[in-house]
Amino acid sequence: MIKLFRNLPRRQAGIRKKLLEQGKTTKYFKYAIGEIALVMIGILLALQVNNWNETRKVKAFEKEILTLIDQNLERDSVLLSRERFKTLEGITYTDKLLEQVALKNYNDSLNRWMGKIICFERFKSQSSAFEVLKSKGLDVVSNNELQLALISYYDESLFKLYESLNDVLSSFNIDWIPVVKTEFSDFKWSEYCEPIDSKTFFEKPASIVMFKLFKDNRGGQLRKMDSSLAEIQNIRRLIKSHLK
Repeated sequence: MIKLFRNLPRRQAGIRKKLLEQGKTTKYFKYAIGEIALVMIGILLALQVNNWNETRKVKAFEKEILTLIDQNLERDSVLLSRERFKTLEGITYTDKLLEQVALKNYNDSLNRWMGKIICFERFKSQSSAFEVLKSKGLDVVSNNELQLALISYYDESLFKLYESLNDVLSSFNIDWIPVVKTEFSDFKWSEYCEPIDSKTFFEKPASIVMFKLFKDNRGGQLRKMDSSLAEIQNIRRLIKSHLK
């Protein structure tokens, strides 16, 4: 077959020469036009095959990267849900503590509750797969709704979530650390905070304000977490539907 195609130009040239020698110019031109048409068809077929191959590669990459993004989002969901539980727990204990302080009940439960109130984790999204996608071009994702959802989560919602997390961290460093160092006799992360004098500590207006401010920051954090978790759920639903 290869030998046949190699010899084809020589054979075609021979046919054209023979037609000219016989004075059959009309047939010559028809033959020449036919040759040109065949060449054009060959080029178009080659381009089409190349396009098919490129499309196949893009589709394969899209499937692979979306699968990785889905795995990253699953991890984000687990970590966020875990931190959400601690955040909600901290808010609940703050309400209980303020209620008991208002009644002037300064019992040991308050120390345990404080351990939960100031406990938090540092969340960092696993966004490596999305960064790879961005480097290749977001248009690799052929579903526009999914494309926009990914941009919204990774480039917008996460930024707002990190801001709310930093608010809590800043409040802890600025408000709580000095208090722990000067007014607590003992402290164990996530378990308890023991004031030197509970009555004196809880009767300070500044202490009550500190609890309320920290609760407000945790409330903002909770809202951003809920929003991010909802977006993750939506994106994973879109990915699953798109890859069917």
